[in-house]
Amino acid sequence: MRILIVEDEEDLSRALAKGLKREGYAVDCALDGLTGWELADTNEYDVILLDINLPELDGISLCQRIRRSSHHHDVCILMLTARSHPDEVEEGLDSGADDYLRKPFVFNELLARIRALLRRRSSVKSTVLRFDRLTLDSKTKEVWFENELLPLTKKEFGLLEYLMLHPGEVISSERLLEHVWDIHADPFSSTVRVHINSLRKKLSLHDPAAGETYIQTVQGHGYRWAPRAAGEKEATT
Repeated sequence: MRILIVEDEEDLSRALAKGLKREGYAVDCALDGLTGWELADTNEYDVILLDINLPELDGISLCQRIRRSSHHHDVCILMLTARSHPDEVEEGLDSGADDYLRKPFVFNELLARIRALLRRRSSVKSTVLRFDRLTLDSKTKEVWFENELLPLTKKEFGLLEYLMLHPGEVISSERLLEHVWDIHADPFSSTVRVHINSLRKKLSLHDPAAGETYIQTVQGHGYRWAPRAAGEKEATT
């Protein structure tokens, strides 16, 4: 999943980005509200971490601008701020934020809130996704094929998680690039195809047919996580 951090405290922004990248998220950063808007208006994000006290454009105004844009109707916005008065919390939530976390905060709580927001958006109520003989845990960042742990890279995990959250939906390489890689990714490279092929090979280590059965190529359009394997029920959570 891809996250935008809009935070003018550079040390905090850098620390958050480092921690989130370590967890496997793709992360972009902005140190002021206008840059945050430019990034949000140009790219697709799953979550935006938004400070309120920002130069150029404050967090409340930025949140309202994002919500007025039809391009961002489903992005999750989590406000991070030192403000703690009930009226200020109310203002932040009424401006369109989905959640509110006061500074200072514990990083693990931030991770839990991000996972909760992503579950809410996708209607998935658990950190665990199951499909056929495959189990993915977004909290532990582990993937199991029956009783065998799959040694996936962070990008492979991100691709698999995104596909499993959209079963049966055809997803273009551009969309996968938007949600699994950060702003520095080359849109003209073959990186998505290379990672998909690597992921398929690892799935096929335990079942020769799994790679192609689970991740289907839709020629000219992208990839699709199969809504069900042959003879199996649909994915459950």
